[in-house]
Amino acid sequence: MGGIIVAASIENGLDPSFRIQSDALVDTGAAYLTLPAAWRDRLGGLKHLDTVSVGTATQAVVSGDICGPVLLRMGQFRPVLTEALFIEMELAQGRYEPLIGYIPLEQAQAVVDLVGHRLAKFGRVDLKAAAWQRQFARHATTVG
Repeated sequence: MGGIIVAASIENGLDPSFRIQSDALVDTGAAYLTLPAAWRDRLGGLKHLDTVSVGTATQAVVSGDICGPVLLRMGQFRPVLTEALFIEMELAQGRYEPLIGYIPLEQAQAVVDLVGHRLAKFGRVDLKAAAWQRQFARHATTVG
């Protein structure tokens, strides 16, 4: 089964005159919107937030820069203001292959439909983790 590819518009979250249109691979094994380092200047003066070590699909460990904010638009899903991870990428068949990871997917309420081989809209925001954290915080306060 091939990957799920979506048309994406990525723009500087503070200056929409800097915008890139591209197809992107949905990768639920990745966390961030991951873009080629070569595109960073094309998105204008994004704020550098952190430099991180990144484990790749080939088991290599590379350095990447987290920058933002960027506005990501994917099809019928709501636009999301998120961070981008810029890493050195090799061209695949003359093109870069940006990745859309699980953080921007969750922000956009998009889920992977494995049967339909597409992204689908999830009808509600999941706050179960927030409820668990409140319960844990109450317990930790009473124990300690």
